[in-house]
Amino acid sequence: MPITLESLATKIVVTATPDTTATRAAQLMRAHHVGSLVVLDGVSDSGKPVGIVTDRDLVLAVMAEELDPALFTVGDVMSVELVTAPSRASLMEATHEMRRHRVRRLIVLDDAGRVVGLAALEDLLEAMTREFGELVMALRGAREREIRERQ
Repeated sequence: MPITLESLATKIVVTATPDTTATRAAQLMRAHHVGSLVVLDGVSDSGKPVGIVTDRDLVLAVMAEELDPALFTVGDVMSVELVTAPSRASLMEATHEMRRHRVRRLIVLDDAGRVVGLAALEDLLEAMTREFGELVMALRGAREREIRERQ
């Protein structure tokens, strides 16, 4: 059975709205031990993403510029060009999208375009490592079978 994003993505996605302060965003990241927040429209309950903000966004756009994080919001620094993938996307499709867009995270969407997970580069690497392990076991099994048959 092929690995899909649905099976490997983190299901618990920490979210913010565009009006969340940079300070609050950093606090959410710290409290939930995450490096990004998916930004949802604060007006509707659609569950559709409007942006993503990373710890790096906060550092480069607010902290490095010596701006007051209590005054600036997620909407001021978030990326709005989202890289998303359907939950049914395969591991290889997800890898291709990350490489093509040069990102470390994919926002995983259901058929209605709602956020159902977040797939990070580490998630894909872990899944690939398991797959490579299975290939190694297959090779060993073939070698052992050959040895048994030739004895």
